[in-house]
Amino acid sequence: MSLTKGKVNQISRQVYKQFPEMQGAEPKITPQNAPARANGGGKKQQKTISQKDASRYLLTFNGKAELPNGHTIHRVVRVISDGRGKIIKITTSR
Repeated sequence: MSLTKGKVNQISRQVYKQFPEMQGAEPKITPQNAPARANGGGKKQQKTISQKDASRYLLTFNGKAELPNGHTIHRVVRVISDGRGKIIKITTSR
């Protein structure tokens, strides 16, 4: 199952708020393999999750950032999200 347009817009708004230079950038969405363990951290406790929640997606935003000296740099923001649209991790290039 893929992310709905509404969930992508919700994630995009959060990215635009944190990285204003990404405003208006459309993300490239790539399905990812879910981790083997849903609860992580090496815990032995088993947790049942639905297939929708187990799926993960990589959203890649490309944009340009203005530097104080007037130069611009290319910037990439990568967002890992679950099937419910919850952001798991955000990373950025500089």
